[in-house]
Amino acid sequence: MADGQNALETERVETVWDQDRARGDEAPASGTSGWHGGISDDWTVFAAIAAVALAIGIVNALSGAQDAAGRGESYDIGRRLLWELTSIIVILLLVPILMLSVRHIRRATGLAARIGIGAVALLGFSALHITGMVGLRKLLLWLAGSSYDFHFSRATILYEFRKDAVTALLLGATLWLIESRRELRKAALAALSMPAAPLEQPSPDLIWLRDGSSRIRVAPRDILWVASAGNYIEYSLADGTQHLIRGTLAATESELARFAIVRVHRTRLANLDRVSGVDFKPSGDFELTFDNGKTLGGSRRYRPAVASLGGRIAPV
Repeated sequence: MADGQNALETERVETVWDQDRARGDEAPASGTSGWHGGISDDWTVFAAIAAVALAIGIVNALSGAQDAAGRGESYDIGRRLLWELTSIIVILLLVPILMLSVRHIRRATGLAARIGIGAVALLGFSALHITGMVGLRKLLLWLAGSSYDFHFSRATILYEFRKDAVTALLLGATLWLIESRRELRKAALAALSMPAAPLEQPSPDLIWLRDGSSRIRVAPRDILWVASAGNYIEYSLADGTQHLIRGTLAATESELARFAIVRVHRTRLANLDRVSGVDFKPSGDFELTFDNGKTLGGSRRYRPAVASLGGRIAPV
């Protein structure tokens, strides 16, 4: 980072009702997730990079001084710390430029555009780093009554550029990952804060029946009657088809009551909207005739259920 001093499903058969309401979880209020973005994130990133860079600089200075002492040269830890810290200070000042460059590269659509932005950013970073580092050293040593000679040459510039390229690439990759993480967090927050889209409510006048492994969509109007069959119930439709569904007649009765499908026998429900006539027997039992000509018997216990048929019911 710093230069040298001289530039060195479980399946269950059942009736499925379309009219059941879809339940959705409320999105948590925005701003309560504990995530911070924008300026606070930028300062956190900057502080982390500064701490790492400072630690590396101190280690480099100590290592360089120790190596020099081992070769019989002056330990001079103060001067070596100066070289490291002046380089680090300038690099930290250039981090916002690197971040801006990374964001421009991420927004660029073509590979050529990204390479161009990266090349300009790298050259600019190196030029500003070398210029700022040399200027800062000259200023500090001048204030201390000394001087600094950069030994400007093509070899020196290439030497510094190689190190700057590695530094810029490492910092750029780190900033790229941080920016990716930030965008993912923003996307997650946006998704959580968006109100749940209302699910399309199916028609309340349609039901789904599970017949074995298949499902059949049925309009209540098409049901003539429903009969109990042990652990199952059997739907008889106006077109003559029948569907055996696991369930109880009591549960089905409560679900179908709003469609005028009522109990007319201990084991049967009938669709009163499809009844065209009622024939009462001397015993009090009755027989329903549907509009397609089919008939179904009812028991006297449930005679009040057909009272809504009005004038079609003969007096006892």
